[in-house]
Amino acid sequence: MFFSSATFSFLEQLANHNDKAWFEQHKDEYEDCIRSPALDYIRAMAPLLVDFAPEFRADARKMGGSLMRVYRDTRFANDKTPYKTNVGIHFRHQIGKGVHTPGFYLHVAPEECFLGVGSWHPDSDLLGRIRDLIVAQPVRWQAARDDRNFNQYWKLAGDSLTRPPRGYPVDHPEIADIKRKDFIGLASLTRKEIAGARLVDLSAERFAAAAPFMRFLCDAAGVRY
Repeated sequence: MFFSSATFSFLEQLANHNDKAWFEQHKDEYEDCIRSPALDYIRAMAPLLVDFAPEFRADARKMGGSLMRVYRDTRFANDKTPYKTNVGIHFRHQIGKGVHTPGFYLHVAPEECFLGVGSWHPDSDLLGRIRDLIVAQPVRWQAARDDRNFNQYWKLAGDSLTRPPRGYPVDHPEIADIKRKDFIGLASLTRKEIAGARLVDLSAERFAAAAPFMRFLCDAAGVRY
């Protein structure tokens, strides 16, 4: 097992005491309950990613790797609390830049836990590329979106425009998906699954089932799946 009930307990306490003084006093708990199990999970995922998504990387560095920073960027946020109250792990493409390119994701928080695949808030260039590929290859997009294995685990989520984007026909059969601003799939997890012995196998199984969806997005981004 990797995470435990202590993981959720620490995150709940952090939400109630989200300040530098408290965090500094509880850094050992952060290491034991959050960072160490997260890095162990990342290391365990590395050889499995090679099997079904060899272009993606499980990077177990303490800083700058797959484990996302606990420190929040408050420069442009209304919420000025300094620490994130969730665990975020992102397996990026080896040439991907940041969280917006296609990737695999694990989210652990007291409120909800889930796996994620796809491209969250892609920049305008990538978003246009995805939309254009849907228009150019609608049958392939339908096959990826409606794939039986994909739909066994994943549900498309994210934000969408209220009106069709400029330059796309309003009567296009796939206009509902063309209006998407996020191309992500989410798969909910329970606390029991997060703290269970099968978390790595479960993650790999569900990530692998998203292969057609991820391959479509990688092709739009111009990178190999």
